[in-house]
Amino acid sequence: MVSGELLERTAAECRRLIADRFPGGGPAGAAAMLLDDGTVLTGTGPDPINPSTNLCHEVEPYCAAHRLDRAIVASICLHRAEDGSHLVLSPCGICRERLADHGPDVLVAVPGPSDPTEVQWLTLREALPRHWAAGAFPEDVPQWA
Repeated sequence: MVSGELLERTAAECRRLIADRFPGGGPAGAAAMLLDDGTVLTGTGPDPINPSTNLCHEVEPYCAAHRLDRAIVASICLHRAEDGSHLVLSPCGICRERLADHGPDVLVAVPGPSDPTEVQWLTLREALPRHWAAGAFPEDVPQWA
């Protein structure tokens, strides 16, 4: 079980990266991932001239977790709006697939039901109840069965 304190620290590190990397306000985004040893990794995606080469903010911490041979236990992606508020971005389909390698109990941040700046934590299984591999290849992904 991941403590609320660790989850809040993960969200705070994400907000800190946005503030440090993109000072002066304005729209910007970043992601943070909590690893099984308590480490928080952060990242942000470039804004390339060719949108087809764009990467999700989560790619950098996801790859770093792999390099460090650590499991991801929680993930959050935030977007700072023009007014300075931080909108919670639910993980896209590709990010859900990347996180799925770490199992159905990974916590992912989603926006609250009535406030897009409210962080609500769900397990990946709750966010992705019918993972495609569970039905097709259950022997390869027993954690999703």
